[in-house]
Amino acid sequence: MATMAKPRRELEGREEMRPNIATADVQLPAVRDYEQVDREIIGTLHPTAAWFIGLATAVFFLLIGISAWMYQIYAGLGVAGYNPPVMWGVYIITFVFWIGIGHAGTLISAILYLFRAGFRTTIYRCAEAMTVFAVMTAGLFPILHLGRPWKFFWLIPYPNWRYIWPQFKSPLVWDVFAVLTYLTVSSTFLYIGLIPDIAVLRDREKNPIRKRIYGILSLGWRNSDREWRHFARAYLFLAAFSTPLVLSVHSVVSFDFAMALTPGWHTTIFPPYFVAGAIFSGIGMVFTIIIPIRKWFGLKHYVTINHLDAAAKLALFTSLVVGCAYMTEWFVAWYSGIEFEKAFFANRIWGQWWWSSAILYTCNMILPLTLFRQSWRRNPTWLFILSLFINLGMWFERFVIVVPSLSHEFEPWQWTGYTPTWVDMAILAGSFGWFSMWFLLFIKQLPVIAIAEVKEIVPPKLRTPHEHGIDPAARHLDYESSTPGEYA
Repeated sequence: MATMAKPRRELEGREEMRPNIATADVQLPAVRDYEQVDREIIGTLHPTAAWFIGLATAVFFLLIGISAWMYQIYAGLGVAGYNPPVMWGVYIITFVFWIGIGHAGTLISAILYLFRAGFRTTIYRCAEAMTVFAVMTAGLFPILHLGRPWKFFWLIPYPNWRYIWPQFKSPLVWDVFAVLTYLTVSSTFLYIGLIPDIAVLRDREKNPIRKRIYGILSLGWRNSDREWRHFARAYLFLAAFSTPLVLSVHSVVSFDFAMALTPGWHTTIFPPYFVAGAIFSGIGMVFTIIIPIRKWFGLKHYVTINHLDAAAKLALFTSLVVGCAYMTEWFVAWYSGIEFEKAFFANRIWGQWWWSSAILYTCNMILPLTLFRQSWRRNPTWLFILSLFINLGMWFERFVIVVPSLSHEFEPWQWTGYTPTWVDMAILAGSFGWFSMWFLLFIKQLPVIAIAEVKEIVPPKLRTPHEHGIDPAARHLDYESSTPGEYA
């Protein structure tokens, strides 16, 4: 991954060190050996006061959401703000939002792995974990949407005691298979990639109970050549298997809308539109998570500015694709000549829901254009702020898809409004608490950066010194003897 700036010499005490600017040959110049990788990444597993505060905050919001849900069960679904015919509200909006968040993890860990994109190495573990917890969060909302949640098993398509067989022509049935398959494959992909790192934790662990648990989870990994060959094949197979899954799962979710005849929904653009939006929102959430982690855990020399720069380019590209999809929607509505479609889009952009559309287009189309400028792409503070706007904009994208269509259908007597209640908002906040709780627990139990893959790009120590440094491929570098690989 080529740098945009020329490496320059810096002094740190009496020792001359190369700056933390990645080049095509040395991606992590501040990481000198394998022992440093083990020491620093495993060091992030020790709980701190800030981590406990974050966990307590996440649990607090989760308890708010649980309390609101219990009140909804007691008082009835009417407290959720549903107003016929708008019977899909915050719950379905947030379900689609979290499913979209989960797609960037598989994109970064699988598709970029197949394309050998170097910048994924230090951020993909975070994205994979985010995928699993986002899908776990999304799976709660169809249950929350039920008036009688204790009948949740009715959602499962099986021949049951009610003598009702699954209607396999329904996209809602397709959702069950798609989401469960995605959760299974994503969890397996995360676990397989963790096995070498769990073995490192097992070998360094002093507590006998934790050492035993790590020993079971590592499946007896001994770091042999034979194990690495099988591991590489299994990982490659899962990456190739997961790639079409990224495209299929959110396409199936989009069929919940595209298969209906409701104005604004019945269009063939929805599958690619939803997939691009899912990747865009997922990249935004990756920035929201990884930028604080690299700062608070002292991992700036692992997640370098170049990694953020490359990920920002991906976010810019997906933003342009999503913006193109928005404009295609307008064109299709105009070119179709269908008065209902024209009236719907006029109401969405200039009418009742103009404010939600303004938030959507500002956050997803206008603000990401700042990433055309290199200095903004390489500014972690701006990337973090932008990621918050992306998350907000992508939630409102789902809001604009769901609510305006249901509130402005064919018959004028069906035209109505929609106002979320405090119950909706409390459960929405609780979903972020649920997601954050699991993620915070994960980063203190397992490495948030892949130890094994980082070691693959760190130049090994040499038995005899060389005049110039070498990279992992044994090519000589034009640096002095203070570079990695120059001492035994």
